[in-house]
Amino acid sequence: MEKGDLWKMKYSDYSSYLLGLMRIVVAFLFMAHGTQKLFGFPSGEPINVDTITTLYGIAGILETVGGFFLMIGFLTRPFAFVLSGEMAVAYFKVHAPQEFWPLLNGGELAMLYCFIFLYISAVGPGKFSIDGTRGYE
Repeated sequence: MEKGDLWKMKYSDYSSYLLGLMRIVVAFLFMAHGTQKLFGFPSGEPINVDTITTLYGIAGILETVGGFFLMIGFLTRPFAFVLSGEMAVAYFKVHAPQEFWPLLNGGELAMLYCFIFLYISAVGPGKFSIDGTRGYE
């Protein structure tokens, strides 16, 4: 048995648990962006009811609702795919026109969320999900 094989055997058993934990934490952090836009929580001013149909308002709804469903692991793959697309649009519409480099245009978080959600949409929710109890893990 090779040294690398032992590492795989010992720690690969936990990958689904770590994936589930990552999904929950990332979705919780992402949902806070939506609640900030819609309700002014945890900080900031909530948006006007008149602006709910703007891109900013729609982003707030997607981030709050999608983040919640992703956090509980319900319809994980479709929600993760849609949220990945939302973050791609946010990056190219808001951040990329300002500057090429993500670190300088403030878009590294949007880019990171985009690829984390794309990954989750491909591999599924991991443990601790409603989808897992329904056999969709």
